[in-house]
Amino acid sequence: MFSKIEVNGSGACDLYTFLKSGHPTPDGAEDIAWNFTKFLVGPDGQVLARFEPTVTPEEIGEQLASHL
Repeated sequence: MFSKIEVNGSGACDLYTFLKSGHPTPDGAEDIAWNFTKFLVGPDGQVLARFEPTVTPEEIGEQLASHL
């Protein structure tokens, strides 16, 4: 049920390739540098926002209204 997957590079899982595509970090990198990177996905399956590990759930909550 659970197994290790790649999130960066040529062997990246298709899901993470999709999530990262067009949603770079603030410094312009698309790769995931650390655990706990978060993605907000809309009801239509499109990525609305990317949040780095340092962003708290409270900060995400403040931004949710602008993405809905």
